[in-house]
This record gives sequence, structure tokens and C-alpha cells, in this order.
Amino acid sequence: MSEAGQNAAPNVRRLADAVREMKTAAADREDVVVDMREATRTRLELLAQELQPVFDDVPQDDPSFDFAISSGQQPRLWIDAVAHVAMGPDRRTYRFLRDTRLGRVVLAESTDIKTVADQVTRYIAERLVERQRLIEGEVFPLRRKVEGEQDAEAQVGRRSSPWRAFFGSLLLVLAGGFVGVASVLFLLSDRFPELRQFLEQMGR
Repeated sequence: MSEAGQNAAPNVRRLADAVREMKTAAADREDVVVDMREATRTRLELLAQELQPVFDDVPQDDPSFDFAISSGQQPRLWIDAVAHVAMGPDRRTYRFLRDTRLGRVVLAESTDIKTVADQVTRYIAERLVERQRLIEGEVFPLRRKVEGEQDAEAQVGRRSSPWRAFFGSLLLVLAGGFVGVASVLFLLSDRFPELRQFLEQMGR
């Protein structure tokens, strides 16, 4: 029994050491993940500071933009509901992404923070212009309706114009035929006295 106890003790110590090593390795991995996440968030905060003057110039009543850094496994700097900036796999490259109907599109990708900031600024300006055009377009709904009615009337006029041209041409042909027949009869009346008498009777 004493020998079994002596043999079991080292086994217990070795298992405990293995469990301790696994816990230490897991903690190290978690530290690495946390460090990477914190590094990513720090870089996004630097980009947000670079864009802060642009964010401040956006109208406060415009609900289209978010301008917030989300937490999680992969922090992101959100510009609006479909566009955000995230860090690449190397944790050094800024990637400006936008979700579209055809999938995710990369609008800019660079390790230079100013290059990405310029692209984000351009994107915000484009969105503001689109919103302004949309607001201005809503002021003239009646004019668009009137223009549509005028277009419909023009289409009706174009549809009826071929018939008008057909009847006008037919009248011209008939008038020309009448004048031609009258001219021929007049010329033939000199040669045929009976025809002249007939025409004079018709004229009476």
C-alpha cells in the first residue's frame, strides 16, 4: 500500500501541473486577444479623432450618421448604418467598408490614417448631397404630375397625327385628280364639238 501511495502522488502532482499550465496558456491567449482588441480600438479612436472636425460639421438633425465605435471581438468605427471602418488582419491596415445589395464593398484600404480619413470625409459629403437633393425633390410633387399629364397629351397627339396626315393626303389626291380630269376634258373639247356641247349643258 505504501508503494502504491508513493506512485500515485507524483501522478497527481503531474496532472495538477498540466491543469495549471493549461490555465496559464488560456490566460495568455486571452491576454493576447484583449491586447489585440485594445490595439484595434486605439487605432480606431485615433481615426475618430482625425475625423472629429468633420463629425462636428454634420448637422445635428441628420439621423443618417452614427459616428460611434462598437465593442466586441472586432471593434468598428461606424459612419452610418451601412458603412464602417475596421482594422485588417494585420491590425495596421484601415479598411473602409460599405454593405450593398451585391455584398460588401471596400471603399478604401490603407495603413495611412489620413488617406482613409479623406475617403470617409468624401463619403459623408456624398451622403449629405444625396439627402439635400432628396429634400429638395419633395417640394415639387404637383409639377411632376402636371408634366406627366402633358406628356400623356403629347402622346395622344402623336397617335392621332398619322390619321390626320392620311386624310389630308387623301383630300389632296382627290382634288388633284378632279383638276386633272377637268383639264383633260377641256383640252379634248376642241377636237370633239359634241363633248363641248355636253360640257356647256352640264355647266348650265
